[in-house]
Amino acid sequence: MTDLNSDRQHPMLRVSNLTHRVSLETDTLTILQGVSLEINRGESVAIVGRSGSGKTTLLGLLAGLDTPSEGTVELDGSVISKLSEDERAKLRARRVGFVFQSFQLLPALTALENVMLPLELAGMEEPEKRARELLERVGLGERLSHTPRQLSGGEQQRVAIARAFASEPVILFADEPTGNLDNRTGQAVSDLLMALNREQGTTLIMVTHDEHLAGRCGRQFHIEAGVLTEPEPARELAH
Repeated sequence: MTDLNSDRQHPMLRVSNLTHRVSLETDTLTILQGVSLEINRGESVAIVGRSGSGKTTLLGLLAGLDTPSEGTVELDGSVISKLSEDERAKLRARRVGFVFQSFQLLPALTALENVMLPLELAGMEEPEKRARELLERVGLGERLSHTPRQLSGGEQQRVAIARAFASEPVILFADEPTGNLDNRTGQAVSDLLMALNREQGTTLIMVTHDEHLAGRCGRQFHIEAGVLTEPEPARELAH
């Protein structure tokens, strides 16, 4: 079994020659081709691309939700592309947080219960105290007993962000985190996401088509037709 103990000397994420193909009835579709990158601890990174560019597929592979056709993904010292499905699930539970465009809250649970659930499953001490603290931090201290149906879209996403940070992940993946929100609410949610990222020192990787949101990250990658590139930073003009 692969050793899951963390070595602080390696990058948080190292990807080498990642390729992903899907077999169709009469052909093979290449979704990602030869993707390589390294992301250090505590960095905030945006992967920008249009719909169908392969960015969500890439995010799933980086998080160990799927396995590539070729290449390797090393997350916090573990080559997750070589782990079993159970091993990948254990690693995600211990080290990875997720924020989705569609919030992914359990409709029958209150805001407090949605945040507590992963803490309880992980066997963490005082899950209710931790959940309350985070919900207060995201401005929902008065909405603890409300179910998702009783919350606005922005409030639901704030619950989802509290849940994602509750287990203190070393890396957080966000898939279009403001995609279902209006501009004002999306701005508030992105402010919160970036603030929590800085406070907890979490490595943040998000996929988005929003250039403004991407610009708030320390690094940006562009993806088109499954090929990933990192544009050089813009140089200031000399006066």
